[in-house]
Amino acid sequence: MKTKFVNSLLFSAIFLFFACGESTDVVESGTYQGTIQEVEPSKTEIYVETDENQILELYFSDSTSLTRDGNSVEFSTLKEGMKVEVEVEKEGKRLNPLAVRVLE
Repeated sequence: MKTKFVNSLLFSAIFLFFACGESTDVVESGTYQGTIQEVEPSKTEIYVETDENQILELYFSDSTSLTRDGNSVEFSTLKEGMKVEVEVEKEGKRLNPLAVRVLE
């Protein structure tokens, strides 16, 4: 019985890893334009596909600036398919979003 539970738990973990896994890219610090591919409100995280076909995984922090038409907006404004410009800082293998500007 215990073996079945452990096997079931292991299978579930592996499934979740592959089902939720995103292939993302780490780019140099700078400013990039692209389209939001996915929004994760519970993690204040977005995935942006750049115009160069790179996928950026961005976790917002309290210091991330989020604007639209020069005005601050809430994270809930972000939707899949929106065009954005992101300013990121590369820190190791992580990208920290300094600013996200909604372009539409």
